[in-house]
Amino acid sequence: MQPRWGTAAGEAVDRPMKYFSVEPEIAGGWGHNTVYTRAVGKRAQVHKLHCEFDQWLGDQLVETGACFIATARLARAIEAARLTGVSIDVVEITTSDLYRELFPNRSLPNFVWLKIDGRPKCDDFGVAPNLTLIVSERALALLRPVGVMDAATIMPLDS
Repeated sequence: MQPRWGTAAGEAVDRPMKYFSVEPEIAGGWGHNTVYTRAVGKRAQVHKLHCEFDQWLGDQLVETGACFIATARLARAIEAARLTGVSIDVVEITTSDLYRELFPNRSLPNFVWLKIDGRPKCDDFGVAPNLTLIVSERALALLRPVGVMDAATIMPLDS
């Protein structure tokens, strides 16, 4: 059964939760210090994430190799809202020569790894079999005002 949530004129209503696919900005790739294992026909299991930024357009949520990282500010908001299907872990962040050439005076904020372990269309965060991030309308309502969606592509999912 899908979680239920919603408001109408300030009162709770019982309606199916809506879900959205989110394709965040891809700011770079896995760095040399990423540790992972990959079984044939399976998604890579990342044990330690190192993201090397080539660019950053300013979104609070970015993707690197089917892993999602967020600013510490966004992570605090996710934890405060008690959203499901996600945990927070450490990520190593570096910048490439390209980043330093393009943005010589732009430092990056603190980022954390959003480990998505929820079930798509069930929890607030999940990853579809095609590795697309799936979020609930509750999560999307938190992400938008924090500044996540400037460079992201968001599409509603069919019920």
